[in-house]
Amino acid sequence: MASVLQVASAASSIFSALNASSSDAGTAPATTSEEVQNRFLKLLVTQLQNQDPLNPLDNAAVTTQVSQISTVTGIEKLNATLATLLGSYQDTQAMQGAALMGRNVLTVGSRLSLAAGQAVAGVQLAEAADQVKLTILDAAGTVVQSQNLGAREAGSFSFAWDGRNDAGLPVAPGNYSFRVSALRGADKVAAEPLQLGTVSALVRTPKGFELDVSGAGRIRFDQVQQIL
Repeated sequence: MASVLQVASAASSIFSALNASSSDAGTAPATTSEEVQNRFLKLLVTQLQNQDPLNPLDNAAVTTQVSQISTVTGIEKLNATLATLLGSYQDTQAMQGAALMGRNVLTVGSRLSLAAGQAVAGVQLAEAADQVKLTILDAAGTVVQSQNLGAREAGSFSFAWDGRNDAGLPVAPGNYSFRVSALRGADKVAAEPLQLGTVSALVRTPKGFELDVSGAGRIRFDQVQQIL
């Protein structure tokens, strides 16, 4: 007995039909997952009704087709869930950023601003160090003061400079820079300078919220090493 409609048992037959129906729509709006699923079921029922009784559709092929359309539907629902989670994450970022307004933070940089006889900055150590050496320089690159900050644990820490040079004399207020080096025994330890800045604004960007920090510009939340 010949079948009224001969349809291949491979999963691609159903999806080819779905794609053909979508292309015929021309400028019609994109189909939703529910519409695609309904169309799939109609085509599957038609396929089952018109199969050749002497050569029936293989159960494995039907199972494959159903599992594939279920996967498509599941992916769409997963994308919707991720979009919701991303929105919640951005709202949380906004709340965190609002709490940081006007706060002083340490971020990557070697700028050292001296005012009223005091300047604050920090250091990020990759691992514990036996000694950390600090060197402060003026705008011309001349060494103003050098000092040993002692042994430090891994992570970030802040330090304060009293605005005096190696001779113990006060220097003029303004912008200076600094560099750090660290040792653990005879081995060098990665040490990164951290400059102080004040959070002045919260800015929304295509990649999420960023903080506008004085002296550092816009930075990401994960670039804040310490809040003072």
